[in-house]
This record gives sequence, structure tokens and C-alpha cells, in this order.
Amino acid sequence: MRTTRNALTVVAACTALAAVAACGGSDGGSSSSASGTYTFWDPYPQFDGSSDWGKLVASCGTKAGVTVKRTAYDTTDLGNKALLAAQQGNTPDVMLVDNPVVSTLVQAGILNKMSDVKVPTSSIQPNIMGAGTAKGAAYGVPIGANTLALYYNKDVLAAAHVDPASIKDWASLTAALTKVKAAGKKGITFSAIGTEEGSFQFLPWFWGAKGDLTHLDGAGGQAALALWKDWVSQGLAPADVLTNTQTTSWQEFATGDYAFGENGTWQLGNAKKAGFPYGVISIPGKDGGAAPAPTGGEFVTVPVQKDSARYTTSARIVSCLTSDANLLSTDTTLSYIAPTSAVQGQQVAKHPELGPWKAAVASARGRTSGGLGTKYPVISQQLWTAVQGALSGGKSPQAALRTAQKAVENHRD
Repeated sequence: MRTTRNALTVVAACTALAAVAACGGSDGGSSSSASGTYTFWDPYPQFDGSSDWGKLVASCGTKAGVTVKRTAYDTTDLGNKALLAAQQGNTPDVMLVDNPVVSTLVQAGILNKMSDVKVPTSSIQPNIMGAGTAKGAAYGVPIGANTLALYYNKDVLAAAHVDPASIKDWASLTAALTKVKAAGKKGITFSAIGTEEGSFQFLPWFWGAKGDLTHLDGAGGQAALALWKDWVSQGLAPADVLTNTQTTSWQEFATGDYAFGENGTWQLGNAKKAGFPYGVISIPGKDGGAAPAPTGGEFVTVPVQKDSARYTTSARIVSCLTSDANLLSTDTTLSYIAPTSAVQGQQVAKHPELGPWKAAVASARGRTSGGLGTKYPVISQQLWTAVQGALSGGKSPQAALRTAQKAVENHRD
């Protein structure tokens, strides 16, 4: 798709994006083909021009023969600024966006297919690529992926006589939590907050029971929500999971009082500083095996421009950012797992502690995959609302999910 849609479509897309990023204003971006300057937007305001990331972006521009003007926004703003910039005709040349945002930008007609700008994606793991794919076409290249697993405190488990290798399914995990509580420690902490973070953390349990996001009130979803509700009711998980973000949940785990904490690769640096020995296991499925966890991470995209001659240089910048050598350094810095098996192998060889995360990413799936696309934000909002309703004691899991499913269906109408 080579043209952006009208203002009404952009406003509608911004509304759909609200569940994963709040709508905001636009600072605009320049795409003058005569300037020799290419604009680049990313969601990393924590990295300035002197950082390794800032230097990499600049060097990729230099290698492509241009100067890159980089602007960093908060993740919650970036997608919406892109929608408004498209309306105004000044989208950036290259843009790095959170993976659930890709489908919304595709629907709005803002992004080019990677095949149209001659950027190959065949080496990317299909499950990671899924979040950037719409109707069989890739609209970006992932710079890496993160996902969720269970960190565990070796000292707490040892004191409760729990072998982490014995945890194979929900029953064995619940039994372990019960032993930990009986030994005077705390069980598991996670984030069930009423935002996308809450849905993100619930999805491994939902999918681990074979839940279907198009039928929220199915047996799998009910089983997963009942599991969380039972844990809170029995004191195996704290009541404050209702307000925990992934950060505050980590802070609870880092006190050393909890046996398990559900969190992501981005906490690896903090885990090493926690002051107690830790390990990582996959989130178990209801009846065994590793549950699919959602993929996080960003995609490098090439927005539609009035001057299509710019795409050749934009593609060079994308290819540079996603080369094997740069993926290795970037993903290690950002605590991401690389999106290609070749680079993953190099990561694990240098950092063996990434082994469990490589396995977790291998079984992960995109939140917008399977054709959900822009339907996902609506589904997610109803999912986290159902989780909040059930864990607060206001509704049964069945009733909460039935209400959620009806709300999704009414929204589609």
C-alpha cells in the first residue's frame, strides 16, 4: 500500500492504538529528499547520542552515505505521533516501533512492505516475524525479541525442599507454592494491572491452557483466570498483583521473600544484582510443556514517503541496523534475544544464562499474530478488565470473561 488514508482513518487508527499506547500530538519529521538527512524515530529516550545505540544509528547513516537525524519518543507516544505525522505528510524515513503497533500502522497505510523496499526477512524466526506480518507480508524487521519466564529464588526453594526441575505443569507449580508458603516464605508475584502489562503477563497462562483470544470465555481462559484467582485467594500470590506493574512486581521478587517472579529478559541485569542466587524456568502449560509467552520487542520499519527514491537509502539503514554483527551487540545491550538462530547461537555461547530465554522465545508468539492485527488492542483491554474483575473478587472467572467476550463482539459491531 503506497498511500496514506484520510484524517478520519488516522483518528480511528489512533483510537485502536489507545490500548497499547496513548494518543498524543505530533512534533513532525522532515523528509526532504534534497537534504542528505534521513529522519529516524525510536522508542529509546533513555539512550542519547553518546550511547552505544545512538552511535550505531548514526554509523548506519554514515555507511549509507547520509546523516541520520534521530528523535526518541516514549513508546506510548511513538505510534500515535507516526499516525499524525502521516496525516501531515511528514513521516520519518525509518522508524522503530513496538511490535503490537505494526498492524495498526499497516492498516492506516503508513508502512511499506519489506519486499517492496528490498529488505530480506527470510532469516527471521517465523514466530518472531509474526507480529510484523499482515496478510502474509512483512512490514518490518525485528531487532530482537524479549518474552516472559519465571525467575526463581534458589534459597527460598531449597528451604522449602522444592526442586525447580519438578515443576512441569500448573499442578506441580501450585504444589511448590504451597510448600513455600508453609515454610514461611511467599509464593509468586506477577503483574495483573489494568493495562497492557497485565494482559501481557496473563497471556502465557491463557495460551498455556489453549485459550483462544477470539473466544475469551472458552474453557482455557476460564482455567487460567481461575488459577490466578485461586493463588490470590489462597495467599500464594499477593493481592497487590492488581496494581503491580512489571517493575513493581520485580521489586517484590527482588526483596528475596518470593519463590517466583514472572518477568522478562529485561530484568537480567537486575537479577544479577539481587543479592541471592536465582534461576529461570519456562512458564509451564496447564498440562505440561512450556506455555507460549507473548513476544516483546521492536520492528524497524520504512514508512511511506512522497519521494519513493528515498527507499533505497532507508533500506540500507534498516539492513545495517539488523545485520548479524549489529544484532549481536544491540540485543546483548538491550537484553533481547536475537531474531535469527545464527545470532542466538552466538549470544548463548558468550552468555550461557541466555539459554532459557532462547528456549522461551522459540515458543513465544506475537500478540497480533494469527490475523488479529488491530483487533488485539480491543481484545486486550477486555482481557485485563476481566482479570481485574475476577481477582478483585467482584466476578467469577466465567462471568468476567463472558462479559469481556460480549464487549469485544459489541465493539466489532
